[in-house]
Amino acid sequence: MCDRERGWSEVPLAKTWQLIAGSAVAGLALSAAVVSAAGPWDSGQRKAERDEAASWSRTGGADHAAGAPPQAAPSAPGVLAGVVPRTADAVGAAPDALAGVLRPLLADPALGTVRGASVVDTATGRVLFESGSGEAMIPASTVKIATASAALAALGPEHRIRTTVTPGAGPGAIVLVGGGDPSLTAKKKSPAGSGGSLVALAADTAQVLKAAGTDTVALGYDDSLYTGAVRHPIGPNDNLAPVTALTADEGRPDDSTSGPVTRTEDPSGDTARAFAGLLRDRGIKVTGDPARTKAPAGAQPLATTLSTPLAGLVERMLTNSDNDIAEALARQTALAAGQGAAFEGAEKAVAEKLASLGLDVAGTRFADGSGLNRADKVTTRLLTGLLAAAADPRHPELRPVLTGLPVAGFTGTLRARNAGTSPAAGLLRAKTGTLTGVNSLAGTVVDPSGRLLAFAFLTAGAADGPAAEKGLDKLAAAVATTS
Repeated sequence: MCDRERGWSEVPLAKTWQLIAGSAVAGLALSAAVVSAAGPWDSGQRKAERDEAASWSRTGGADHAAGAPPQAAPSAPGVLAGVVPRTADAVGAAPDALAGVLRPLLADPALGTVRGASVVDTATGRVLFESGSGEAMIPASTVKIATASAALAALGPEHRIRTTVTPGAGPGAIVLVGGGDPSLTAKKKSPAGSGGSLVALAADTAQVLKAAGTDTVALGYDDSLYTGAVRHPIGPNDNLAPVTALTADEGRPDDSTSGPVTRTEDPSGDTARAFAGLLRDRGIKVTGDPARTKAPAGAQPLATTLSTPLAGLVERMLTNSDNDIAEALARQTALAAGQGAAFEGAEKAVAEKLASLGLDVAGTRFADGSGLNRADKVTTRLLTGLLAAAADPRHPELRPVLTGLPVAGFTGTLRARNAGTSPAAGLLRAKTGTLTGVNSLAGTVVDPSGRLLAFAFLTAGAADGPAAEKGLDKLAAAVATTS
């Protein structure tokens, strides 16, 4: 077997591969199956999570230059500068001083009827402020911090997700096997931030087939890695594609790269049909339509393409509040834990992995990975605990949780918030969360004394979403400026 796959730091993100000898192609066969259609879903996310995400530039926190390991976001040096050991008597705002500033802001009626808050010094673990910090509340998209932490702890930042092509069960058959790569793209010019490339995979597959003297195949596709319902429990919506193990470009139309949009009802089938077209472009005739099938047990790949490293996926997910990546990472966590890769298995795996980090998960629930489900419950204490763990020198694998957070006034879902003359612009990094009546904000800031502080604010019952967001921004700005 000729293995051309190399380490993640040595190859372009858009293409890695593995080829086996052409003789393995002999005896390919197609096992026909019925193609079952899935449906679109999701509902509830409002303006803050629906805004078009920031551009995935090569200098941004959600994307990385080809051929290089994941890089920190531009503002990361200021964030990571705070990640140094300190003693409990470090200079900075005293708890009483911070409480004096935050309590009046937390009482703002615009925040709704229920609220929880937590602020901690990440270096010492010292609680600087808390109010209702142990009360489990709906987190909305701030639950993505938990999803990211669990995935990184379970798999490590260098982990890549495979999409492969294997021989089928008989003569003339090959199978496209999905591994759940949320960065997989079928575009001939790969978007920034993409990882697995169907174009590269088709080129490598065609090369192997031609080397074996094969120019005609029957194509099947295997998306059985994920189990359970593909529909999100909240129902149809444009914020999330059907959750399958084989989806290219997040099931979006060709001209869509971000934001809410009607997704395909059959991402697995559409991905297989796109792959068939790419094979035809390379001189391989594909008979009939691709059909759902099962790859033979133990079949060696003919070709492989790998996702963006997990660190990059996490950063992109957090910066852009990407629901598709979030649900994929929750399932990857379930697979790593030996759980079924369904909503239920992911829920159990995420909770267990966070508990293994020494965090209190009592009363919490991770009904999904994205935060779209109102059944999700977390505490502000857990969120600041996760952020502090990501800053802990003992957990370098969690660092992308910090570097992936949007920057106030500049990137992702915070680009339009805390902008202009706000004292938090450029200083504050935080994950937003917005559902109807639910508004949340959790992240980090380096205070005037140089301490890296983690904060989390969860609120519910607000009648005016934009007003609640402004109230949260005032709270976060106060954390950033109180000395």
